[in-house]
Amino acid sequence: MKLLPILLIFTGMLCSAVGTACAQAVVEGHVKLPKPRAADVINKRYELNGEPAVVVPDPPAAVIYLEGDFPAAKTQPRVQMAQKNLEFVPPLLPVRVGTIVEFPNLDDTYHNIFSYSKPKRFDLGRYRGDEKPIPFQIFDKPGVETLRCDIHEHMRGIILVLETPHFVRTDAAGHYRLGNLPAGHYKLKVWLDSKTTLEREVDLKPGTTLRADFQ
Repeated sequence: MKLLPILLIFTGMLCSAVGTACAQAVVEGHVKLPKPRAADVINKRYELNGEPAVVVPDPPAAVIYLEGDFPAAKTQPRVQMAQKNLEFVPPLLPVRVGTIVEFPNLDDTYHNIFSYSKPKRFDLGRYRGDEKPIPFQIFDKPGVETLRCDIHEHMRGIILVLETPHFVRTDAAGHYRLGNLPAGHYKLKVWLDSKTTLEREVDLKPGTTLRADFQ
């Protein structure tokens, strides 16, 4: 018996032993990000009622996610969007529907985080970094959340609430790698801003890496 058939038999036995681990796929690639916008241009995109006309990440970034029918989460996710150096960290945070988002204050000053966005309107009130428990919100509806600070007008943050567990944010150059994906036929989507979402259909095969660029 040749080496290759032996290797395939061994791989099949290993996959059977560990379950679906060998069925996971990877998608990676590059997204062409828009050029950074000047601060005055960004401010002009906001309407008087506090809801932005177009929600645009600053600095530019994109969220890549897999759209499909996935099982419900076994546990409730919990993540953080901090305030540090008078900025939201990270400035763009993708989460799954039902996620608890904590807002720790890492600055030596008060913050007051709020949102007028339709999926989740809230106001955390003023709080210091040493106050416990850490203020949080549960984001139970899909959509785009624009966050601000009532004390520091320049602060902007975005939470993108998705109905999928499979998502990733690009790096500053637009590169991404989305792993641990189930095999099957899906839509791969790229969220650039609240008015721009790119997509393509993909076929993911067990144990393979698919290259998908959006230029």
